[in-house]
Amino acid sequence: MAPTACVSPADVCIIKNDLNSRDPLVQVSKHGDELLQSGLTAKELVLDVLKKRAAEVDTDRCEPGEEDAFFVADMGEVYRQHMRWKMNLGRVKPFYAVKCNPDPEVLRLMAQLGMGFDCASKSEIEIAMQTGIDPSRIIYAQPCKTKSYLRYASQVGVKQMTFDNADELYKIKAHFPDAELYLRILTDDSTSLCRLSMKFGASLDVTQQLLELAHQLELKVVGVSFHVGSGAEDPRAFLKAVQDARLVFDQAAQIGHELHTLDVGGGFCQDTFEQFSGILSDALETYFPPHIRIIAEPGRYYVASAFTLAANVIARRDVPDPLDPSRDAYMLYLNDGVYGNFSNIIFDHQHPVAQVLLSAVDDSQPSTPNSAVTETNSYSIWGPTCDGIDVISQRIDLPGLLNTGDWLYFEEMGAYTKCSATRFNGFSDNHEVIYISSETGASALLNY
Repeated sequence: MAPTACVSPADVCIIKNDLNSRDPLVQVSKHGDELLQSGLTAKELVLDVLKKRAAEVDTDRCEPGEEDAFFVADMGEVYRQHMRWKMNLGRVKPFYAVKCNPDPEVLRLMAQLGMGFDCASKSEIEIAMQTGIDPSRIIYAQPCKTKSYLRYASQVGVKQMTFDNADELYKIKAHFPDAELYLRILTDDSTSLCRLSMKFGASLDVTQQLLELAHQLELKVVGVSFHVGSGAEDPRAFLKAVQDARLVFDQAAQIGHELHTLDVGGGFCQDTFEQFSGILSDALETYFPPHIRIIAEPGRYYVASAFTLAANVIARRDVPDPLDPSRDAYMLYLNDGVYGNFSNIIFDHQHPVAQVLLSAVDDSQPSTPNSAVTETNSYSIWGPTCDGIDVISQRIDLPGLLNTGDWLYFEEMGAYTKCSATRFNGFSDNHEVIYISSETGASALLNY
């Protein structure tokens, strides 16, 4: 069910999951022109919604789970990232990596923006197709696929897929001979946060053999793909990968394949996007003429900054400060941790930074980086499970003396968080998401 439309296109609409409702989304409140006219930035709007939602919870009287961690997701930020992409990589069509954050509202907006989807499993293909897109806008970008998933892809018409080994070609021949194949090649991702080359990618010394085998099997190879690693740090990796892809294109032409698409994968980050996109654009212009279609598989670039998480302090311990035993320090325990939405610490090498949202000492204003601070204390921050590795921050200084019932918030929590949360120790993995839109363009597309 689509969210209820707002009356004014300038409204900032707030939608949240109602876990007790049959309808997945219900409108609970609306911030209208008065907020926009007050000069609040998108981040300030998010903070305002976070604080109001947290203030609704009375931890001394609420029902079990009502004080659970929750997200505020700004669809306007996803929209702005897409406009930024089009300005810097206008030739490259993004196929969003569903694994990064399969949130249904995110996918719905991306479908409306004309994007494609990079899927790695039957479930991800199903989620993508629920947006109503044509199967041609999906690439099954998993070089080592389950046989039954291959048959499913054939049934629903998802033809584009990757491979990097001979056994995969025999499997595709048996279960989906009409597939449109992309040969995934090995790249140098030694400087990336999450290296993928250890698991996927054909080296250049075997690409010709694979292309020849595909030709013998009468399979249709239409492109080359690569991935420089998630959270790439060296933009030269894109240049080298494009040069290698050009060699494979030439090999394929000599064998008799008619390649028309290059998939440049992911690895794009918020802070380095312009630098990376500039180098990639120059490389594409040098090595691939305009008639070659270029696609990409961005993930965190689109969603990391769009989601902010709020978590409740459920306990506190006073301990000696390890750096100064004469001072007190404090251990804070939250109702979310590395087995939950902070799984990005383990799986994605992230370092979420806590900020004070609501404190019993002074809940008149949320703490921001620019707030005047008269007192700070040293804290370590822990998750709720019984596992000792469930630590969010080993040490951080925060304003005031925090206690049970207070709220912290964490920005940049949209990538590899909720999607990889578990139910370890019986804690919930189904945390509420409050959706807002700080851009009228996104609001119009989503009918907010």
